[in-house]
Amino acid sequence: MSSGEPLVYIDGRFVPKSEARISVYDHGFLYGDGVFEGIRAYNGVVFKLKEHIDRLYDSAKVLMIDIPMKKDEMIEAVLETIRRNGFKDCYIRLLVTRGVGDLGLDPRRCSNPSVIIIAEPLKPLLGKKAISVIISSIKRDRVDATSHQAKSLNYLNSILAKLEAINAGADDAILLDDRGFVSEATAANLFIVKEGKVATPPQTTGILPGITRGCVMEIVRRLGYPMEEREITPFELLTADEAFLTGTGYEIVPISEVNGRKLKEAPGPITKKVIEEFEKLKGDPENGVKVW
Repeated sequence: MSSGEPLVYIDGRFVPKSEARISVYDHGFLYGDGVFEGIRAYNGVVFKLKEHIDRLYDSAKVLMIDIPMKKDEMIEAVLETIRRNGFKDCYIRLLVTRGVGDLGLDPRRCSNPSVIIIAEPLKPLLGKKAISVIISSIKRDRVDATSHQAKSLNYLNSILAKLEAINAGADDAILLDDRGFVSEATAANLFIVKEGKVATPPQTTGILPGITRGCVMEIVRRLGYPMEEREITPFELLTADEAFLTGTGYEIVPISEVNGRKLKEAPGPITKKVIEEFEKLKGDPENGVKVW
């Protein structure tokens, strides 16, 4: 690792973190016009890397951004960024912006998308302990608006909800969709447990189809518990036996209370089993791509 600080990949070059810069005319900066992925490496294996790359390219397709690299080239760029930094365990932030343009919205003024890859050690964002959440007044965008199914650089919707949680003294916020059904947290998917049954909101509520969410759904089914992907009301969340959040940055985080109402257990027995199985999953080299 050069000069004691991480190296950042920017359009084929590796530069020290302190020298990593983009133009102020990049539409990713000006308008949040771009896509990204958050990825983790565990013990020299990049967890679910191919799945993350597939989702990145799907998001770019929705935004009509022509990524200037093939998928296998992007995978190699991610691996090389980790190698150059000498990390075995790290968080990777992979971004593709619309590129440099002018002060107008017209994407045609941006001729060359930019690819940026950041890798740094990072602990789970909310730690391992049970957290408190509120139900935010901020609604998740409709699926026919700026859909969160595409992982874009525009996170203002989530930031406003996060600010509301901070002002309320809570750790995070749960957003509802425009009809009042539970959607997801500011940057994580939600699961609830009631009488031995596990449920998570469907994509029709405007959620991001999380990679960790998919892993957890498989784990729950493998453990033999009923796993439902369905609409969840705020009442069901408030009266759940257990609840937890999932995401690359969060991993799996138990919820202890919602809007000041204590849940039955945090973490509960099913949440504990899911966490235990997920630890095994992320430690299996077969579930990712080896760095070296």
